[in-house]
Amino acid sequence: MAPEMNDGETHPGRRPAPPAAAETEPAAAPAPQPGPGADAGAEEPGVDAGVEALAVPEADADADAGTPPAPGAEGREGSDGPDGEDPDAKTPPLPGSHAGPGTTPAPDAPGVDPRVAAVRRVGAAGRRWRAVQLGACAALLAVAMTAGAVAVGALRDGGGRAVATSAAVSPGLLAGGNLDAGVTSLQAHLRTQPRDFGSWATLGLAYVEQARTQGDPSRYPQARKAFDTSLALRADNDQALAGLAALAAARHDFRGALAHADRALEQNPYNERALCSRVDALVELGRYDEASEAAGTADARRPGIPVFTRYAYVHELRGDVTTARRVLTQALDAATGPGDIAYVATQLGQLAWNQGDYPTALAHYARALAADDGYLPALEGRARAQAASGRREEAVKGLEAVVARYPLPGPLVALGELYEARGAAGDAARARDQYALVDAWTALARANGVDVDLDTALAAADHGDRAAALRAARAEWARRHTVHTSDALAWALHVDGRDTEALGYARQATATGYRNAGSLYHLGMIERATGHTADARAHLTSALELNPGFSPLGARTARSALTALTAPPAQTAPRTTEGGR
Repeated sequence: MAPEMNDGETHPGRRPAPPAAAETEPAAAPAPQPGPGADAGAEEPGVDAGVEALAVPEADADADAGTPPAPGAEGREGSDGPDGEDPDAKTPPLPGSHAGPGTTPAPDAPGVDPRVAAVRRVGAAGRRWRAVQLGACAALLAVAMTAGAVAVGALRDGGGRAVATSAAVSPGLLAGGNLDAGVTSLQAHLRTQPRDFGSWATLGLAYVEQARTQGDPSRYPQARKAFDTSLALRADNDQALAGLAALAAARHDFRGALAHADRALEQNPYNERALCSRVDALVELGRYDEASEAAGTADARRPGIPVFTRYAYVHELRGDVTTARRVLTQALDAATGPGDIAYVATQLGQLAWNQGDYPTALAHYARALAADDGYLPALEGRARAQAASGRREEAVKGLEAVVARYPLPGPLVALGELYEARGAAGDAARARDQYALVDAWTALARANGVDVDLDTALAAADHGDRAAALRAARAEWARRHTVHTSDALAWALHVDGRDTEALGYARQATATGYRNAGSLYHLGMIERATGHTADARAHLTSALELNPGFSPLGARTARSALTALTAPPAQTAPRTTEGGR
């Protein structure tokens, strides 16, 4: 699925992107050795600039317990080169790179936005308990890295040329609990082998995954530096180009993602990540026919779990839930690694939840968590299914655990709405706190180049500034036309009192056949407001029949509206004249 799908968004219909393990590329061939007379000690461009990506610490000191900086990071920032030169002056930032400070300030450092600091503190507190586990993972990854390097015979380049040892640090080892430890090991490896362009690309992808799963977009500039360094060492290598596509998609720049994916496929038509990113970008640009064709091409070239899940989602968007379920079931049967099992089982769980089949959804989430007990999308999905099943207290505890680790907008809004629906003492204040953290995450994301207009529109329409919601929805619609952006714009117009204008967008959100209870609810409420009573009754009924627990607050409002629409007209007592006649 596209990285946008539940990568910190509030829309309940989107899917989470697969973990880094789901899309691995074969090792690139080692670079040719220099010919006779070549300068074996010549410096490759971009290496010094790339080292800055290794020196960027975690968002705060507490989080460093799980991912210590790579050896040699201390004192690197601002130091002079061996001849008293500034290394960055010798190697200026590459075109298109995000130049700027090489460090991320601590949450409470002077000048840090307090909203940003709030997000980092919450996330760091929840991640602290995993630090000990990650230490053991780092040792395992180091062993795997060494063994892989011996296998490809490229641990030492010996010739001052760009080399590829990406097989030594497989992206598959960066999934789940190994992610932070894998980043640390990659950093250490690249300090001794800085011309390994394949590992630079892998490191960039790991940073993208950290930003997505840990709710801290400040890692995106690090990812860009890593990809730029990889491309400086080997121009137009498909691994880094595919990585840039993933980065652009994570930042919701889907036109950029499509352009980078196409460039990568020009170099290697079988690059799995580029094939998948191309499908993602076309989906998120609303070009569904092209996305379906791209999914077929990807399936023909690189059949596998990453492609199967995208193929399924394209069918789901067209309302073909049967095919989507069949493809995902086949993908799960073929999955062997814990990361793949957790990912595909979660997709099946969300598909079942979207159709209101909560027992099946919970069974799929249980299988996902049996494979990876810390898999965030499965934990969030299980809590949503529990809430829809009437197990509210379990759902609250589950979402509290999720947002304590990774305060992303989706679970924050879901938890806030559960608090509002429960209505216990202090719940109103607790809900406001969750919505305030959404604003904090939005500020952090914007500061790191992420387009968050859709997040702003969806959250603010129900729980914030309605005018800001409409501005954001219009801005997102100007960039891309999808079922999700049309739904967001329709709802933002509705809450702003512009129902006549909203109606056309609400109908576009369901025009592809996509069956989503939230979109049907929005359409029904807008039809009710515009006097289309019969249509409103039909769509509100469809929403509640499809997924009666689609939202703690939305479902309650839909039931009240439907009751009002179906109630017989109030009887008026007959008027009488004076004297009782």
